[in-house]
Amino acid sequence: MPTASTTRTANDSDPSIVAVDRFIQATRDSGYKGTVSAIAELVDNAIEAGASRVDISITKLDPGDVHPIQVAIADNGSGMTSSVLRQALRFGGSTRFDSREGLGRFGMGLPNASLSQSRRVEVYTRRQNGRFNWSYLDVDDIASGQTTLVPKPKLRRLPRSLGAIGEDCSTLVVWNRCDRLDHRRVSTLERKLHLGLGRVFRHFIWQGVAIRVNGEETVAIDPLYLNPEAVFTGGLPVAELGDRLCYPIQLDGPEGNQLQGDIEVRFSMLPVGDWHTLSNRDKRLRGITNGAGVSIVRAGREIEYGWYFMGGKRRENYDDWWRAEVRFGPELDEAFGVTHTKQGIKPIPALVEALGEELGEIARMLVTRVRESHELARTRRESSEITRRATAGDSSLTPLSPDHVTDVDRELAQQLDRLQPAQSADRYEILETPVPETSFFRPVFDGSRVRLVINPEHRFAHRVYHLLCGGEPHASPELRDGIKAVLLAAARAEVTCSSPDERNIVEQFRERWSNALHVYLQS
Repeated sequence: MPTASTTRTANDSDPSIVAVDRFIQATRDSGYKGTVSAIAELVDNAIEAGASRVDISITKLDPGDVHPIQVAIADNGSGMTSSVLRQALRFGGSTRFDSREGLGRFGMGLPNASLSQSRRVEVYTRRQNGRFNWSYLDVDDIASGQTTLVPKPKLRRLPRSLGAIGEDCSTLVVWNRCDRLDHRRVSTLERKLHLGLGRVFRHFIWQGVAIRVNGEETVAIDPLYLNPEAVFTGGLPVAELGDRLCYPIQLDGPEGNQLQGDIEVRFSMLPVGDWHTLSNRDKRLRGITNGAGVSIVRAGREIEYGWYFMGGKRRENYDDWWRAEVRFGPELDEAFGVTHTKQGIKPIPALVEALGEELGEIARMLVTRVRESHELARTRRESSEITRRATAGDSSLTPLSPDHVTDVDRELAQQLDRLQPAQSADRYEILETPVPETSFFRPVFDGSRVRLVINPEHRFAHRVYHLLCGGEPHASPELRDGIKAVLLAAARAEVTCSSPDERNIVEQFRERWSNALHVYLQS
């Protein structure tokens, strides 16, 4: 049992294993990225104790104090006995050390998280008749040697200064003398907590866990934008990947042990057509700008967000428009290299190799799709005037009949709808995307709308069309509109063909004309 005389200070002749005064100061600087991550550690404890409600109070006390903000975290979980409370305040004193059943493993959470933000933490856990077991840790008492053991719990009532947050709670953690909070304004801390906790614990919130900050409910934030109950939604699933990809993993661990478990991966695309016109402020607000990355979720809780498992693919601007989520269980902690604070990963090379190649290829495919969607949006924006004119003049031409829609047109129209939904009520539209043939362009008619699809891979597209119709400053608007009008007229003429034989002849002509044009433009 350590004594005050052996742990008070460190000097050259001190044989103690831990220099407590230096240890407690160094511990405050290690592990936690900030206030949100430290509070998230206590929310972990509450959820692991079966809580369905976590209330966080941020209060400004006497403004004359050096550190006037007090933080309290209350939950309605199972609470603690007197002995468990004392263990919970020890560094490494968890009753669930190295357990793979919940969110934590190492027992550093309560003391480490609390003292990373405050100089004193007090813990109340309910007994009976409105009384609580109470104990505490104080940085200054520990550093001075005044406290060498976790104080034995005493029976106490909650202080009136805590207000209603302690009503009906089982456990209450109070941070006093908060000298390391990220912000001094209560409103800023509230906003940051809603954003951070809403994202980290989104899966638990969807399952019914309520997290409140100063009485206001925290809403889940989905980085994939897929869940309709999230703050921002509208993400698009990647149809050909299914709901999720599953990777059964069996690897040799860093200590020669076998690591085995399943990893689930989900991808989504952001709706470029709907969101590309948002202001820069709105893009930042929704988390689009500089939001590229992979959400790493352990046991339902996000522990990291970053550029992982991309198979050597470098990050680029188009990556802001797709998202991924990688989910795994605690049995794969060593494979992911999970830190004890659950705020980062350092995956082993074997895991990177197992996931990186395929996920990197998917990321490249999504970037191509995003680029095409932006190009479609740009082309539509530039072509809006000529398509409005074509729509206005449609009544004086041979009517278009839904009977002229072919099976191929119907399938292509559905593909284009998934890639880029219609942006206006015009009956005509000009867009760019590779077509399943060698033609420079192709008309697609769905019974009500004619799409002129420009093939960007054709030589005429990048040698001539883009120079004249791509918004170059030297191209005259009259010439640009004239070329688009010529192509729209050709597309409309083709879809008015009334018989399959007539349509086939026109398609053959267009394809042969496109092939000759491609050859004539060879370097």
